[in-house]
Amino acid sequence: MKILACASLIAAAAVACSSSSSRGAASPDASTGDDAAADATPAIDTSLPPIDAAGIVAARPYTLHVPPGLDASKPAPLVVMFHGYSVTGAIEEAYLDMASASDAAGFLFAYGDGTVDPKGFRFWNATDACCDDYGIQVDDVQYFDAIVDDVQAGHSVDARRIFVMGHSNGGFMSHRLACDRAQRIAAIVSLAGAQWDDPTRCAPVEPVSVLEIHGDADTTIRYAGGSTANADAGIVGGTYPSAHTTVATWAQKNGCTGALADTGQTLDVDALLPGNETKVETYGGCPASIDVQLWTIQGGIHEPNLNRPAFGQMVWGFMSAHARP
Repeated sequence: MKILACASLIAAAAVACSSSSSRGAASPDASTGDDAAADATPAIDTSLPPIDAAGIVAARPYTLHVPPGLDASKPAPLVVMFHGYSVTGAIEEAYLDMASASDAAGFLFAYGDGTVDPKGFRFWNATDACCDDYGIQVDDVQYFDAIVDDVQAGHSVDARRIFVMGHSNGGFMSHRLACDRAQRIAAIVSLAGAQWDDPTRCAPVEPVSVLEIHGDADTTIRYAGGSTANADAGIVGGTYPSAHTTVATWAQKNGCTGALADTGQTLDVDALLPGNETKVETYGGCPASIDVQLWTIQGGIHEPNLNRPAFGQMVWGFMSAHARP
């Protein structure tokens, strides 16, 4: 089953953020690593190769929301959001309403659009399970780099507080970026996404905090794991792990020594489900400033009826507590 847009997402597309703007060309921002001393053990090279950021964002512009009254003299956090399969960044933002959290907390908020596939749907090339069904092989990790470089070219960005979030295909992309750009990302939040099913394909060079939010009644990206293959549609797809395996993989990669434990905290993530339906679990024994959490929306579907704008504040609460060391 593919990750299709629901009617509520499409209907929400009419919502717009007046302080947002499309961004275009900028200069690339290549970072460099420190050279290890000749007589010392060589350090892991976490430098990023230079890219043509100007050309990338000119070809595929993104939207940047700058909160009113942002103090340009102080480095601001940056959140980059990735939409679900078949929709656009604007539709996803109308659903998530992260701009409200941006205005309240004072962080920069950016989102782009995935590549259009032969069916006319936008996608991110995240993992083998989702969602480059036609083998286009676009480099969306490089697109992320280009967005961050471009925002940094025009604004003061706190490099210790760059965060990624995404829904569905965008959730898969968030996990992919934590694997491939851990040296740049402080934390990710995935709503209804998943890790690589083969954990050897994820090799983060540093620990990164992870929050997976998933409904246990999700029939599209199943809480218990599954496959996106569809022989009738000619989609090879791939398998993806369960929500519990996803966070367990991150706990192992981050060096957490404890088990996943129920915190006793509950949240009202879905506005239509009764009470505080979301259970919060977290791993113990993680390195300082690192957390791996699972929020289970009990009875939650693939497109939960988000409690907006509170959802954005909850998500920002997790991200803001996890700056890179």
